[in-house]
Amino acid sequence: MAEVAAQQPIVVPDPSDTVAARIIRIAGKLPVNLFLAAIGLVWLVPTIGLFLSSLLAPNDFNSKGWWQIISKPSVATWANYSNLWNSTDIPHSLVTTAEIAIGGTVFPILVAALAGYAFAWLEFPGRDWLFVVVIGLLVVPLQMALIPMFSLYNKLGIFDTVISLVLFHTAFGLPFAIFLLRNFFIGIPKDILESARIDGASEVRIFSRLILPLGLPAIASLAIFQFLWTWNDLLVALTFARNTQPVTVAIYTNLRQFGSNIDIIAPASFLSLVIPLAVFFAFQRYFVQGLLAGSVK
Repeated sequence: MAEVAAQQPIVVPDPSDTVAARIIRIAGKLPVNLFLAAIGLVWLVPTIGLFLSSLLAPNDFNSKGWWQIISKPSVATWANYSNLWNSTDIPHSLVTTAEIAIGGTVFPILVAALAGYAFAWLEFPGRDWLFVVVIGLLVVPLQMALIPMFSLYNKLGIFDTVISLVLFHTAFGLPFAIFLLRNFFIGIPKDILESARIDGASEVRIFSRLILPLGLPAIASLAIFQFLWTWNDLLVALTFARNTQPVTVAIYTNLRQFGSNIDIIAPASFLSLVIPLAVFFAFQRYFVQGLLAGSVK
């Protein structure tokens, strides 16, 4: 027993694990945490104010403002949302916006994933020059294409349709999407692809079974960027949509026509804000992975 006791290692307590050390660490980080919390609160004030405004009747909002609901919660009502959903064109605009945003996100991702894989791992004549052209397209402003595309859509008979907006967002989202996915795919170890080719896997099988699963973080990050861009778009929708109105155009039209109908504008704006926010939080884990991918090895 004495020999066993003598062989037991002596555990030296880590000074950084003491209660005093933990208190010092927390106290040292406290000013930074308070500062970040204050910044986060300031950023949330407009969103909170918009939500509280959507719960007020127009007379209450015009008389005292949205902050009165903090001291007098009884003035809050869900009637604005009920009236919005039952008696305006906002619900149809939300469906139209969802169609445009989903189509304008899925199509460029599919094309960019194929193009990114080709630029990263396939050898073909002019590959580098074509990729330089893709990078050059990143600096082309979409405003210069509005009038030519307007004329083209009129000739093709697809003006004021969902497909026209999806195609426009796809075209101008592709350069950034190809650039992002190509740079991510090229960081995948070459040995994995060579092993798959030795085993007899075709390029289609390599792309579907290796590239897409390994590139999921970058694809999810791209999907968030593209979805937010298409969902919040106003300029393109104002140019190519008359009757096919996304929610941004519908809100803008109500604001321009009536100006003071806060009972429609506030709840519609909050609904337009909540949906992309929910998408972001749903893919937040992949988004962070996509941003950090390739930063360390």
